[in-house]
Parts: sequence; structure tokens; C-alpha cells
Amino acid sequence: MLNWSFNRSLVTADASDPGGPSMNDMSHIPAPAQPRKPKIALALGGGAARGWAHIGVLRALDEEGIPVGMIAGTSIGALVGGCYLAGKLDELEAFARSLTMRRIASLLDFTIRGSGLFGGMRLTKRMQEHLENLSIEDLDRPFVAVATEVNSGHEVWINSGSLITAIRASYALPGIFEPIKCNNRTLVDGALVNPVPVSVCRAHEEPLVVAVNLNYDLYGRSAVIKHSASQQKIDDHKQEDSAARLGLTSVMVQSFNIIQDRISRARLAGDPPDLSLHPKLSDIGLSEFHRAGEAIDRGYLEAKARIFEIKRMQEAVLMR
Repeated sequence: MLNWSFNRSLVTADASDPGGPSMNDMSHIPAPAQPRKPKIALALGGGAARGWAHIGVLRALDEEGIPVGMIAGTSIGALVGGCYLAGKLDELEAFARSLTMRRIASLLDFTIRGSGLFGGMRLTKRMQEHLENLSIEDLDRPFVAVATEVNSGHEVWINSGSLITAIRASYALPGIFEPIKCNNRTLVDGALVNPVPVSVCRAHEEPLVVAVNLNYDLYGRSAVIKHSASQQKIDDHKQEDSAARLGLTSVMVQSFNIIQDRISRARLAGDPPDLSLHPKLSDIGLSEFHRAGEAIDRGYLEAKARIFEIKRMQEAVLMR
């Protein structure tokens, strides 16, 4: 209506005033500039092999032309987010889809002397092929990798320096990968303190924060169960069905899943994102990196299903 009134006043002026603007002059009037789409900040959560779903989410956002203003990543969220901002998402996806159980084993350098089962140097060499000498400051948008200082328990936000070191520190799962020594701090996986780093995006005063929570459907709501303790004989464990017995690795993985789920629920309740994406990944184990294709596809489908909500939030920001 405003544009119509403006054009009508120009035509009237032209009819009454020979010196006024002509219809030909109106063709040179620039069209009103389209408002820029508000950028979103992504909080990419941890989840080991389930984290390949982040690749699918980013693919869907790019397809829909939704601009990403910054990324905060925890664990594998830092790996995917860092590669995306470095322009290496294609290479990362090709690597992820090429993984087989045998190839995964070849990338893990087993060690018995360190403070983790694997040194991680073979994986680091693969990252160096694409990210060597690249610093966080070189990226065209803000990036933060979340880690945990193992001696103090402090949450550490790495927002400058070596991109590879930041990523390695963020995914250094205790007991699995060796901790990373970084500027007199010993850093391990950030999922111990902030599994879905929405708070990092809020600290950067981003107007729209979208979180990708990879563990939402693992356990459901927490419950308190009243239970009776039965009397056990000393040799009961010998008669236990071996199929029902959990190995050391399974106990560690399940324990980490529970810790990550409970911490993320508590933190997101106190500092919720504007929108949470929950790819359905409960059947993909933490170590099943060879199922990258499934995880990527599920992340893509979840993001595509929520595109309308993201665009509606963008419109709401423009109207503020």
C-alpha cells in the first residue's frame, strides 16, 4: 500500500507540473532493498558416531538458504562445525561415508602407556591433510569448541588458535582418547560439562539459536524407581548368562551416555535454545562410525522437517 501511494503521488505530480518527474523517470527509481535474513547460531552437540547427523543438518540449511552466523560445537559437533566453517564439509562427508569397521580400526593407534586407549595421532594426520596451519581466526565466522579442563573441571571455550588442536581437545573422550595438552591446561571432551553448547551462542548475543541434540531419544524422561535389594550368593555371577553380561567398554559407553543425557537436559532447561533439532539416532551406538550414511540422512530429514519453523523465527526477528 505504501509503494502504491508513493507511485500515485509521482503520477499526479507529473500531470499537474510539466517540470515534475515523468513516467520514464520512474523506471530509474530503485526497488526497495530486501531485508537480510537473520543469521542463526548453531549449537552442535556431542554424541560420537551419532554426530555425523550434523552434516545432514548443515546440508539442509544450505539448501534452504538459511545463513549460519556462528557455530559452537562440543565433541564431534566441534569437528563437523569446524570443518564446515573451514569449507571442508565435502571432504569430511566423503571421509565419513567411506568408513568401514576395518578402516576405523586402522585409524586407531592403540596405546597402553598413555591416559587413553588411543593416542589419536592417526586421526590427527588425516585432519592435517585438510586443516593444517589453519587457525580459528582464519574462519569467516565465529567458532567456539567446548572442552573440559580435567584438573579443575572448568568449562573451556576455545575461540582462537589452532583449529585442529581445538577440535581434538573437544572430542578427547576420557579413557578412549588421550587428553590434549594446551597452554598449560589438560583438556578432555567438552560433553562432560556442556553437551549441547547453547550457552556459548547466548554469550555471543546471537538472536536466533538452534540446537542439535543427538541424545534426546536415548532414555526419555528420567525416572526414580523404588527397588528391593535381593540377597546374592558369592558365586551368582558365575551363573549369569554371558549374553546379558556387559563388557568394560559397554559399561563405559552407557555410563557416558547417561551422564551426557542428564547434563544436557539440566542445562537446556535453564538456558533453552529458540529451536531444538532431535534427529532419531537412538539405535546408532557411540562407536558405530561406519553408519555415517544413516546418521547424515536422519540429520538432513530432521532439519528439512523443521525448516518452516526456522523461517518463521527469522521473520519474527525482522519484525522486532
